[in-house]
Amino acid sequence: MTPSKWRALALLLTVFTAGSAAAQDAPITRREILKTELPGLQGMDGIMYVTDVAPGAAAPRHSHPGYEFNYVLKGALTFEIDGEKPKTISAGQATFTPRGHIHKVSNASSSEPAQIVVVLIHEEGQPLAVTAK
Repeated sequence: MTPSKWRALALLLTVFTAGSAAAQDAPITRREILKTELPGLQGMDGIMYVTDVAPGAAAPRHSHPGYEFNYVLKGALTFEIDGEKPKTISAGQATFTPRGHIHKVSNASSSEPAQIVVVLIHEEGQPLAVTAK
């Protein structure tokens, strides 16, 4: 793995585990299930992952160098894209986050976990997520 990919992985783990020492104890965990080149979309790759969000957990404000498609498998999540009204989506619903838009995602429940499938059309060589300042 190249140094830039190691840095991207480290940043992503920081964003999605919110500083937890062990992934199994983390409020937010991510499991990559597919990564592939995208013929015809030069400079982009496709990444699919499942994210588990503990009750009450929230990811810090961040953006992605790519296009993010989200489908909630269970529970409910609130998406807060800067400049837009927060939107809560439940199991069976989907949303889209445009490239580079700063957003925050949180579990809408303080008692039930949530799970989401994310498909990211991502710029090759860039980190998966960039924490907002």
